[in-house]
Amino acid sequence: MAFEELLEDPVIQKYLHELVGPKGMPVAAAPPDGEVTDEELAEQLGLELNDVRRALFILYENDLASYRRLRDEDSGWLTYLWTFEYDNIPEQLEEEMHRLLAALEARHEYEVQNEFYLCERCGIRFEFDEAMEWGFQCPECGTSVDAMENTRLVESMEGRIEQLREELNVDATEVEV
Repeated sequence: MAFEELLEDPVIQKYLHELVGPKGMPVAAAPPDGEVTDEELAEQLGLELNDVRRALFILYENDLASYRRLRDEDSGWLTYLWTFEYDNIPEQLEEEMHRLLAALEARHEYEVQNEFYLCERCGIRFEFDEAMEWGFQCPECGTSVDAMENTRLVESMEGRIEQLREELNVDATEVEV
């Protein structure tokens, strides 16, 4: 996928937005060719320097930007020249999907393996042992807690797990993280 196509992909735009947030999105969405300083980016994009630096640091932490330092011989000041590296975004998204799948599978197992009780008034959910410990009464308001049906949640998780497995071409018996 070409660099320009990457940035036009709504999934990649959403991924970048989740990483850097709305203030950092102009930095992430319009990476210049070659090296650029944070000051140049702030000026070009009309953004606060701190917002640009925050976005650059987040991109750096996620292996989407790198920098090299130059020291001014006269003043001793350091200048950071930033380069954007978006080629590995598809692989990072796939890794995120694998993590999501593992988390959903663990949560699904938890939901299936446990019996839950709910305080309708407070909206607090208890596992069976907790509900029994409190005498099947909410410790917050004293109202009786009732058995909670989580079938719709479990079925929804199963659907999403199956969808992710298909997208990742992962067999149900495979364990990847």
